[in-house]
Amino acid sequence: MSIPVKLQAFEGPLDLLLHLIDKNKINIYDIPIVEITEQYLEYIKGMDSKDLDIMSEFLVMAATLINIKSKMLLPTDESEEAEAVDPRQELVDRLLEYKMYKYISEELKDKQLDASRILFKQPTIPSEISDYKEEIDIDSLMSDLTLQKLHDIFKSIVKKQADKIDPIRSKFGKIEKEEINLSQTFIHIQEYGLLHRTFRFRSLLEATKSKMEIIVTFLGVLELIKIGRIRIEQEALFDDIMIHYLANDIIQMEGAGF
Repeated sequence: MSIPVKLQAFEGPLDLLLHLIDKNKINIYDIPIVEITEQYLEYIKGMDSKDLDIMSEFLVMAATLINIKSKMLLPTDESEEAEAVDPRQELVDRLLEYKMYKYISEELKDKQLDASRILFKQPTIPSEISDYKEEIDIDSLMSDLTLQKLHDIFKSIVKKQADKIDPIRSKFGKIEKEEINLSQTFIHIQEYGLLHRTFRFRSLLEATKSKMEIIVTFLGVLELIKIGRIRIEQEALFDDIMIHYLANDIIQMEGAGF
């Protein structure tokens, strides 16, 4: 007797591909198409094929993956001067676009949930109260008013305004937001690596001017380790961290998922 297996439902073939990429912790810009195609085909074999409209979308993507796989298996013509186009590029662009729209839809869903918690109540003030206007006798108010009283009133108002000033925070200078260019910092790390090849992590941080810049530089180093652009080593605890730059080119921040 066969054992029923409950498969996770996906909104479409792109949603399934993103799940497989995240599950295998794959760089979306360098998809191992053979491995992904095998896992994708394995999934659609277990799908319920009753809904032909849904199945057709998954089968079209399966054909696309097989087509890309076949193109990558073909030998490249070395006589061509122009750089060969990666057959995965169109698929990567579609996945990135879908991922962006999916993220935006989740943000809108959160905003919808927040809005559902807001309640509106119509005003229930009785008309006899809302229409009431206090009668003011100007003559009685101005009857005993003198210049001295006006001066005293003015001094009391000025004193109240002075009491509102915080004696400590009012002495603070202007606080300005520190602007850090993530893309330029990421490129700077790679340029430094191309120039020195092997260098101490401390020497990379010597040119930084603020704590925020140190943090961004550290994140850039972690990202380059993640995508295999640099390798680090440390012989003993608290020794200098040595960085070895392995690549011969510079990539943009968007291409690294930073």
